[in-house]
Amino acid sequence: MTGDQIARALYLGILGLAIAGSVLVSGRENLNRTVQQAMIWLFIFLGVIGAYGLWGDISRDVAGGQAQRADGRISVPLARDGHYYLTLQVNGVDVAFVIDTGASSVVLTQSDARALGFDPIALDYNGVAMTANGSVSTATITLDRVSLGDQTDLAVPAFVNGGTMDQSLLGMSYLNRFAHIEISNNYMVLTR
Repeated sequence: MTGDQIARALYLGILGLAIAGSVLVSGRENLNRTVQQAMIWLFIFLGVIGAYGLWGDISRDVAGGQAQRADGRISVPLARDGHYYLTLQVNGVDVAFVIDTGASSVVLTQSDARALGFDPIALDYNGVAMTANGSVSTATITLDRVSLGDQTDLAVPAFVNGGTMDQSLLGMSYLNRFAHIEISNNYMVLTR
């Protein structure tokens, strides 16, 4: 804590003691009722502080955690785990992606590729990608249609990961289609 924070905490502590002492002295005759009312106010005070401190999380949760579209901009809320997630419609199927600005391409898990009609076993894994966990084999595919809201892109190149992966990655080959990408106030804002 800084010196200012310590001084502020000390001041609030002394002020709180003065108020509590004043309440106790004025309510000596009916001490039980005074303590009961003080506890009610304490819980109200703690509830307001808690709601204020969690307001950002609460508002993101109420918004549903999915992208919001307005004025040609797509605002993607930051998830609790520190990542940004989008669900895009790929070839008519909803696919959940984690936005990964460190990935150069769109990379699908084998299960997402299967859901899109690709047979992961029959694909030709002749490419190699360097990941944080080492190298992994990849197969090149083309996604016929990728839609985010009213924006549709055709013939989007992608890869299928030859290894295991928790979630498909939305990399820079797709993100570069946006004119502007901004991260501000726990939102990633994409503008075409």
